[in-house]
Amino acid sequence: MSKKIMVTVMAFIAVSGLSSIAHAGENAAASAGLWAVALMAIACALAICIAASCTGIAMGYAINGAMQGVSRNPEAGGRIFTMLILGLALIESLCIYALLISLLMVFKIPALDATLEAIIKTIGG
Repeated sequence: MSKKIMVTVMAFIAVSGLSSIAHAGENAAASAGLWAVALMAIACALAICIAASCTGIAMGYAINGAMQGVSRNPEAGGRIFTMLILGLALIESLCIYALLISLLMVFKIPALDATLEAIIKTIGG
């Protein structure tokens, strides 16, 4: 269990460290170079990846618990279903918030088209 917690904490630290580049100002690409913009894009991708993974795992556990509850007490199926839907909506909000923050970070990149072309030229594509 502690290994899972350690991996989660390290991923959170990595995403937090990479996403801090977004707060550098409007001229982030000019002042920090193309690598800063690339790291910000990677941070956005990691944020969505981690949020979607955690959302899927949490929804699986919630549905598992609801199914076990209904199988043990079928009369409580209506109440369990209501709580399940409410819980799934709250769990899904995590992924929606991560998507919103990632989109805000991506659109903070100035001149996104020119920056992407410069990154592709740098890579050699």
